[in-house]
Amino acid sequence: MPVSGQHQERILVIKLSALGDVVLAMGPFAAIRAAHPKAHITVLTTRPYVDLMKASGYFDSIAIDRRPKMSQVREVLALRRFLRNGGFDRVYDLQTSDRSAFYFKLFWPGPRPEWSGIARGCSHPHSNPQRDSLHSIDRMAEQLLDAGIPNVPTSQITGPDIELERFGIRSPFVLICPGGAPHRPAKRWPAERFGLLAKKLADYRLTPVLIGTDKEGEVMSKIDQMCPKARNLVGRTGFLDIASLAARSVLAIGNDTGPMHIAAAAGAPSIVLFSKESDPKLSAPRGTGKDAVSIIRENDLRQLTVNRVMDEVRRRLDLTD
Repeated sequence: MPVSGQHQERILVIKLSALGDVVLAMGPFAAIRAAHPKAHITVLTTRPYVDLMKASGYFDSIAIDRRPKMSQVREVLALRRFLRNGGFDRVYDLQTSDRSAFYFKLFWPGPRPEWSGIARGCSHPHSNPQRDSLHSIDRMAEQLLDAGIPNVPTSQITGPDIELERFGIRSPFVLICPGGAPHRPAKRWPAERFGLLAKKLADYRLTPVLIGTDKEGEVMSKIDQMCPKARNLVGRTGFLDIASLAARSVLAIGNDTGPMHIAAAAGAPSIVLFSKESDPKLSAPRGTGKDAVSIIRENDLRQLTVNRVMDEVRRRLDLTD
């Protein structure tokens, strides 16, 4: 705490979504906290990520952004009051979207804080014209370097200690994330392939543990039916539960989806499946070691064979037939 009468620096960090991007921002969050050890740091985020932000330990307070539309005048004015009355000395906009750049304008006509981001007229712009061709981690690291923060660590997430018995899991187990964004089905490997993969894992006496939301229940039920030895945890795992399970797993396998980012950040050796719908050079999960994450990419995931994935599983786990 600052000495009485002494100003305590106030920092705002903006990171609204999506899950994978929020996980990748954990390293930059740590760098900002290390650069401002005595500051009061607030993060502006959206409701799904509150628990992750709390558990990180990097923030003194958390503010919820309801992402108001311009037609929602009261909500926009409430957001403006929050920004103008926050007394922020510096803002790190790690969302760097049109929305978050607009928030810089909400300070007008009053004084504006120092601002790291892409908003026109901000004090610390990330002006690299190739920024959109950088991986999210590298883009944020370069942005922070331009703002005077040179060292950005790898993102890490630590979940609470859990008892595997709570989920009925037997070790050793492999975490499987067969879901993904409903509006982007081309990013999903077919459920039948995951089912065959689960059966092959079970043949090696590895317990397949399926995680996903209730929206993925049909996919997970199909896998479960194909491999009765799988443990289906549909709808039972929050973000921090996933981190805890990943840390105890021998491997995590899944589509290019947010939970795989959590698994990698929690330290699980990971295999991530990509289609032409997304570019791993821009958004692949990053783990804590050089070979922590394996990428398997097929333009059309329907063409990706189970044998190809199992070859990588055997290599990662040093399995022999």
